[in-house]
Amino acid sequence: MIKRIYLLVILLVISVGVRAQQRYSDGLDDVMQYVPYASVFALKACGVESRDDWKKLAVTTTVSWAATAGVGWILKHSIKEWRPDDSDQKSFPSGHSMIAFAGATALHKEFGKVSPWISVAGYGVATFVAVDRVAKDRHHWYDVAAGAALGFGITELTWWLSDKVFPRQKNSIAFGTSGTTLDVIVAL
Repeated sequence: MIKRIYLLVILLVISVGVRAQQRYSDGLDDVMQYVPYASVFALKACGVESRDDWKKLAVTTTVSWAATAGVGWILKHSIKEWRPDDSDQKSFPSGHSMIAFAGATALHKEFGKVSPWISVAGYGVATFVAVDRVAKDRHHWYDVAAGAALGFGITELTWWLSDKVFPRQKNSIAFGTSGTTLDVIVAL
């Protein structure tokens, strides 16, 4: 039951972002930017073994998304770089690239050890989004490069902080003897 609640909350957060994008729809990249983040929750919901439990995964992933979106919004409204198509002054950094690469990094952090192809797929989708933004003349190459770097960096920082605040328990096994018996202590 709790897994379904976490999934519902995350889907609602993502749908708010998608709904906000519909006002200024540019096409497929508006939806594709969220695919890596959605994949994190879809894989976990399907039972694929992840790095963290549901609670930590949901909190860390949501904080990562919120921090990335917040930093992107602040930078876009502070720097005021003209888009290549001269439509507005919100070109730097690419928010689509930030979200896509942040999601790909989250996907890699949670499922990269299961299969390297999961990471390749996440970063492949993020790269598609970044290239599409430049091809549509919505961003300069340096907008998407900065967005990719920021999305990656913010997500790495989020996971690092999460591990400091909520340390993962390490499995350990200790062997010892007491008299004539062998004692095994397993700490999970």
